[in-house]
Amino acid sequence: MRACICACVEVIACATEVLILQHPAELKHIKGSARLLHMCLPQSAIWVGEQFDAERLQQRLAQDNKTNILLYPDNTIASGVTDSFNPKSNKETSCTKPIRLIVIDASWRQSRQMLAQNPLLQSLPRYALRDVPASRYQIRRAHAPDQLSSLEACAYALMQLESANEELRRLLTAFDRLNQMQLEFGVHNLVRTKK
Repeated sequence: MRACICACVEVIACATEVLILQHPAELKHIKGSARLLHMCLPQSAIWVGEQFDAERLQQRLAQDNKTNILLYPDNTIASGVTDSFNPKSNKETSCTKPIRLIVIDASWRQSRQMLAQNPLLQSLPRYALRDVPASRYQIRRAHAPDQLSSLEACAYALMQLESANEELRRLLTAFDRLNQMQLEFGVHNLVRTKK
């Protein structure tokens, strides 16, 4: 059974398109944040799968002449890593072309498998988060204190990419509402940090 999260939604306009690639196992998690992220961002889409049709993915990434960047640490997989994306040093790209941010919604193990199964994703420039606060996620276990939910990671990336857009902070407000709602419904049997 899925809980209705409509009361948590904050519809937010942003210039960056977000493509969420969700592992099928995440669909089963009532505590997942990708669904709320998608509901908050009209410029977003969710694709569910592990290995995506390469031609279909290539067509999507070629649409609208956007700069595609993958929100993912640049040191997780040694082979296949291309340039890291830095909006401050990449003036030509960040000023003239809109960005499409690709977000993998999966556990770390699943995300590494998804990268291995989708060479096109491996070829994308990566945007690695730096200097972000600790997770606000109270209802799902993290294996390390610096691990964030998909919504939090995307929110912080968008805030860094679109630093002038103060509206993006409302994504965290929506996330706090989701946490509170889940706590009130008793979905807090998991400790946030694994011991």
